[in-house]
Amino acid sequence: MKHDDLPFEDRLVAFLPNLRRFAISLCRSRETADDLVQAACERALRSSDSFEPGTRFDAWMFRILRNLWIDHARRLKTAGPSEDISERNDISVPSGEAASHARMALNDVAQAIDQLADEQREVLILVCVEELSYREAADVLAIPIGTVMSRLARARKNLSETTGINLGAERSSVMKGGNA
Repeated sequence: MKHDDLPFEDRLVAFLPNLRRFAISLCRSRETADDLVQAACERALRSSDSFEPGTRFDAWMFRILRNLWIDHARRLKTAGPSEDISERNDISVPSGEAASHARMALNDVAQAIDQLADEQREVLILVCVEELSYREAADVLAIPIGTVMSRLARARKNLSETTGINLGAERSSVMKGGNA
């Protein structure tokens, strides 16, 4: 059974991990994210009759969650507390040198994402993590598609510069048909 064929409540439950991941990327706090996800689910359940069948459920839910986050941020007049992943001792990885290097790289990327401007981080998460199209991300964020593209390009550039990970040169030689 596809998710589109599920009853509304079951579809919502199946979507919770994606919704939580986006919430964490917005507020950078697992506790606040959980509160946001709960509020988004309550709002979605109250408004389930306004969801149009045949449209993207994920985009509809992301929009609800983002609107709740904006309301929350306006009330607090701040972005809220952030949590440093390096201080989390309850996150474990398999032992070994490769795992240590992977964790360090993950920490570097997580910190680089955390340092992005809010607008860039939102677009990056929606397009690259949640796999929304540019159009769908533009609809969720209520911005033009060109703005999504430019914010995503700036986010990728900033991540590349911050982390030192740059595949641009390799891709450009392939794209040009070079023998690099």
